[in-house]
This record gives sequence, structure tokens and C-alpha cells, in this order.
Amino acid sequence: MKDISVLLTTGSARTIGEAIASGALTALTATEWYLDRIQQDNEGAKGLNCVRSVSLHAREEAKKADAELAAGRSRGPLHGVPYLVKDNVFTTDGSFASAGASALAEFLPPYEATLVSRLRDAGAILLGKTNLTEFADFVSDTMPSEFSGAGGVVRNPLGQEYGRGQGSSVGSAAAVAAGFCAFAIGSETQNSIQAPAVYTSVVGFKPTVGQVSRYGLIPLVPGQDSPGPITRTVDDALLIFQAIAGPDMNDTATLAQFPAETGSKKALQGLRIGIPRRFMADNLINDDHKAKFNNLLALLSRAGAIIVDRCEMPAAEELHAVRSCVFRAEFHESLNTFLGRLKPCGMASMRDIIAWNHSHPEAIPYGQSLLEAAAHAPGLRSPQYLDDRRQDVALSLHQGVLAALAAGNADILMSPMTVAAKCTGKAGVPVVAVPAGADADGLPFGVTVYGAPGDDYAVIYAAKAIEKEIGKRLLPTFTAWGD
Repeated sequence: MKDISVLLTTGSARTIGEAIASGALTALTATEWYLDRIQQDNEGAKGLNCVRSVSLHAREEAKKADAELAAGRSRGPLHGVPYLVKDNVFTTDGSFASAGASALAEFLPPYEATLVSRLRDAGAILLGKTNLTEFADFVSDTMPSEFSGAGGVVRNPLGQEYGRGQGSSVGSAAAVAAGFCAFAIGSETQNSIQAPAVYTSVVGFKPTVGQVSRYGLIPLVPGQDSPGPITRTVDDALLIFQAIAGPDMNDTATLAQFPAETGSKKALQGLRIGIPRRFMADNLINDDHKAKFNNLLALLSRAGAIIVDRCEMPAAEELHAVRSCVFRAEFHESLNTFLGRLKPCGMASMRDIIAWNHSHPEAIPYGQSLLEAAAHAPGLRSPQYLDDRRQDVALSLHQGVLAALAAGNADILMSPMTVAAKCTGKAGVPVVAVPAGADADGLPFGVTVYGAPGDDYAVIYAAKAIEKEIGKRLLPTFTAWGD
């Protein structure tokens, strides 16, 4: 049992799948082990509170997976592998989908998200839902990332708090780090996968917008929203991306033509890694972080990578300073469309949510300044929105990521921690967060690897090569948990 515990707590989804496929482990054993661990370490005064609910069907699904394997039918490397999904994703397993909002706390989705259907087709076992920052961190400008009205406070298994701006997929990241599942699904608009991954010392992958269907997800900013995996290895991120990506008529953004995987595998030797410094890496205010990042670059250089330093974005300063209405405008429009169509918990519009919160102030201890601002946002056909959206894309993509790649003839770009999140979010490009040990205070340090839109496989394979050389996860101390 000890060996199984080590495998399920720290092992990769791929190795867990291999153990299930070989008969060394059953899907039911893995599922029950994770459910027991969630029950033991999620609840209580010292529990992590990263899991909001567990699936009513997990054990039955695991039994079916085992029966299929016994009959000689394998659905692939994720067959029987248990996972958790963020609580803005629709499932039909008896779990609510609240996006962290108290007003939607008991909303039962009427259908299933495309990515959940695809993971079922791949044989993965849904364990339940993870807590997230309420409405993907667009309720209050003072609310910490760890909080939601519906789910309460998520605790980081590494000990520190999830502070303001550390991304909304905190529950998914905490669950992976704590060994509550083999992998989890998060979603990112600007930093909501990469930031929790960095601050929890796990891997996070935000695909190019449109690579993975958003059908069945409660939206924030559809022009930037992208679901993706949170895992313990980059290889697992690749494995799960392959299972959930692809065209879906329910989300027309997925009908774009993206490069195939063929020819994307590039080793570290000769890999040209561009380093944007101005208003990017230079933004690190911690001298230790600057030294840590430079030491990692030296290690990569000695291993054969070509470090293009500096590899600047022409519009970096403008992008750093820009403030646009895009988040407010798209959130207002998309949430109203979602609420108007389904009327979850009787909420038919954003103003209904705001009014409900006013009537239940205990649900919003940090206020709702961002929600109220979004309710007065300009429309999507307004000159202000159209100009701001064009500006966002121009500064972040054409004069940002693409210009830097071209200037340095770089294969990919790399930044420390999450300094590139605003740029990668507005540009809609793929980004992988790779844990890289600890800083001088013993807190997680990581890098983000990103590239041109659609170059998801190139970015993932580059991140795999980088992880092999400098990747290092910090593991939680489990003795601090429990009552």
C-alpha cells in the first residue's frame, strides 16, 4: 500500500495509467484512495478546502473502467486515471457548478462540458469539483485568490497563502500538489492556470485560445478564456491536452486551423530561448528572484540551449501601462448570455447577481467592485470596446510575442514567475508554467514558457526539455494537515 500511496501522491498521470493498464493497480483502488484522501485532508480547520464536491458516480465509473480493461479494451493512457475539474465546468455527476458564487451555489448543469465528455471517452475518472476564486477573480479588486463565496478559503498545501492576483484555478493546483487526484483541469483568462501552478509548484498549461472547447464552462472573457491541465509533469500536460483539444461545433473558436504535432519535438540542444527583459523580467522586484532566474538561464545555456538575452517586445512598456475595457465588456456580455439562457438559481442577468449579493453581504466580504464596474461596461459594438480589443491584440501579440520571437529568431520565449501573464493572456498564446525549485525564502519559484498562437506542441516540447534540465517540484508537508 505504501508504494501505491507514493505513486498516487507524487506520480505522474502517465505512470498511474500504466500501473492500471498493467494490472498492478485498479481504477477502483485509485479512485477510492483519492476519495479517502480528500475526505481526510480536505475538510476541517486545517484541511485544504480545495475540493468543493465529489462525484456521485466516481466509483461506478471506475468499476466500468476496470471491466473494460478486463475485457481487453483500453481507451488509452488515461484509462482509469482519476481527475478533478474546476467548479466553473459543467458536469452531470450530481455536482453543482457555481463559478465560486454563492448566488449560483446550487446550480446543477443541464449538460456536460465538451472537455469532460472527451476525458470520459479517454477513460479518465471524474472525482469531483475544485474550488476557485469567485467568478474567476472578477468580483472585487481586494479579494484574495483563495476566496469564493460558495467554496470558502482554499489553502495552499505548501503553507503560504494564495494572495491577491495568484489566479483563480487555486483549487485545481492545490489538489494536484496535495495528491488528491492524478491531474486537474483549470481555466485561464490571464493568469489563472500559470499563477496557481507557479505558487503551488506544479505544472500548468494554458493552450492557445480555441484549441480546447469552452462549451459547458461559465465564461469570463471569451476572447481570452482557455481551459487546460494542471499536472505534476509537462508530459502529463501534453497527454491531457491531446485528449481534450480539437474542433467542437459548440465553440466555433475551435474551428480555426492549428499546426499539427508533427515536427514539433525539439531538444534542448540548440533550442533558441528568447528572454524579454524590459517591463517583463525586469519587473521582478525581488533581487533573489532575479538571481535565481539568471542562474537557471546559465544552467540551460550549459546544457546546450541558446539564450537570446535580451529578446525584447517593442510594445512592452505600452502593454504594461494599458488599461482597457475588454474584461468588463466581455464579462458583462458573456455572463448575461449565460444567465439569460439557463437562469441558474433564478439568476437571469449580472444585475440579478449584484442584487442578490447586496441582499446577502456575508457572501461578499470583500465587496463586488469589479462586478459593479462590469455591469456598466460598454457594449461589444461600442467604439471603446472595439478600439481597446484591437489595441490589446496589437500590443500583446503583434508588437509583443510575435515581434520578440522574430527579433531574436527564437523558438520560444521564457519569463520568470508570472510576469508575462498579462501579455500571454491578451495575446491568447500557449503558455506552460514549469516549477523550478525554491527561492531564498523556501517559497516556490517557477518559469513560464510561451510562444506563437497555435504553436502549442512546440511550446510543450520546449517546456519538456527545459523541465528536464531545471524542473524541480516542492512537495507539501502532509503532517500539518488534519484535525
